[in-house]
Amino acid sequence: METYGIEKLGIINPKAVYRNLTPAQLTEAAVIRGEGKLSNTGALVIKTGKYTGRSPKDKFIVDTPAVHDEIAWGNVNVPIEKDKFDSIKAKVVAYLQNREIFLFDGMAGADPVCTRKFRIVNELASQNLFIHDLLIRPTKEQLADYGEPDFTIIAAPGFKCIPEVDGVHSEAAILVDYEQKMVVICGTQYSGEIKKSVFSVMNFLMPREGVLPMHCSANMDPETKETAVFFGLSGTGKTTLSADPNRKLIGDDEHGWSDRGVFNFEGGCYAKCIDLTEENEPEIYHSIKFGSLVENVVMDDETREFDFADGSLTENTRVGYPIEYIDNAQIPGVGGIPKVVIFLTADAFGVLPPISRLDENAAMYHFVTGFTSKLAGTERGITEPQPTFSTLFGEPFMPMNPSVYANMLGERIKKYNTKVYLVNTGWTGGPYGVGNRMKLKYTRAMVTAALSGAFNDVEYKHDKIFNVDIPQTCPEVPSEIMNPRDTWEDKSAYDEQAKKLAGMFQDNFAKKYPDMPKNIADAGPKA
Repeated sequence: METYGIEKLGIINPKAVYRNLTPAQLTEAAVIRGEGKLSNTGALVIKTGKYTGRSPKDKFIVDTPAVHDEIAWGNVNVPIEKDKFDSIKAKVVAYLQNREIFLFDGMAGADPVCTRKFRIVNELASQNLFIHDLLIRPTKEQLADYGEPDFTIIAAPGFKCIPEVDGVHSEAAILVDYEQKMVVICGTQYSGEIKKSVFSVMNFLMPREGVLPMHCSANMDPETKETAVFFGLSGTGKTTLSADPNRKLIGDDEHGWSDRGVFNFEGGCYAKCIDLTEENEPEIYHSIKFGSLVENVVMDDETREFDFADGSLTENTRVGYPIEYIDNAQIPGVGGIPKVVIFLTADAFGVLPPISRLDENAAMYHFVTGFTSKLAGTERGITEPQPTFSTLFGEPFMPMNPSVYANMLGERIKKYNTKVYLVNTGWTGGPYGVGNRMKLKYTRAMVTAALSGAFNDVEYKHDKIFNVDIPQTCPEVPSEIMNPRDTWEDKSAYDEQAKKLAGMFQDNFAKKYPDMPKNIADAGPKA
């Protein structure tokens, strides 16, 4: 039996080893093994059990002398001793003996200069299908000449940790060892942990090469090649807004920005499905077909039809699919230098403008601040929107000091004269529970205007509380929604909420960034 070198990991007695199976083979294996069912579209549908979103409190980084000074240790990047990592790894390896092993040898980084090889070792065929869809798939020639991986990720959701024995917080653990070049994921079947582990690794490796890693989506004009990037946390609209039928999709979640341009880390997309409709999001809707993996979407057992509005399993329903399922995907995922940067936020207070222009200082302020509302289901325990500040719009995945990434973005904005906008995809007319979520068609129209240059010569109004400039008109958008205060019936209630949120901005900034230059600190909201 061919083992493809997994004995180097200590897996010396596997029942079988399958390497880079096709989506058809993996789907078939998953159904036979009882991991999931087929929908009426041909997609594989699974339930991930207890863990339906990321589990940030269960993620650890191995603290070794080789990386200690490069990691921004704290509540997000939590250290774990090397011997504890080695112990859990040994238990996971023992657990995998006499089991079927599914390998995917793929790549991250569409720019050949920055490509890194990742070997993913899976217990489940369904998770192997997921990462086959999400990473860059090697050609037959590349696979034959693959050699040794740069990083290895072992995912064994069936192995449960014992916290008091293993030195972790729960039965689940996501453990990153940058020195051993290995990630161990156990106790959770949520596939997003695998892709985010790849992202965390790339976020550690790329800055060393002068490349800015970004938690963003990206697309470009098919004719002019002008490129735009969309920063935002899960649920703010990165995938939806970048899947624009009039532009080429470079990628939906994770990119690098080098002096050659923007490039996708991945070869697939991981889109939210809650309330998905063909009318609003046709590209995502039609990607749910044979070869894709659907997580936690309620499906009728007889008709095998989806109920995308049913969030009873989780609000964080998901589909993973190869980027080729998007008709206008840019293959390979490489674009030019971004002309426009858009920060996406879902404001549950309902007070931020639907779109506002940021100067260089304000851009840096909002980048390091990373305000949004965590939406239901994106993390364990989140059942309704919660205001949060996630540094760089991706703090859980950024192992280095935030200033490393922030300075790199600031240098690029200044060097290339890139325009920056803050877009609120959250609530208007009132807070969550009172107002309404911003209509997608309006957000799309505002983003289109920003990308086309339509905001270059319009009237702006300065918002004194949030210290931003609001365009007063936008094609295909009613002028009355451009200024959020005008959408509230009770203006005093708006003022109170706006000042409350502005105060939260100020408190967060003062606590997290006391040494930030004054010109950046002064560019933020004024309570």
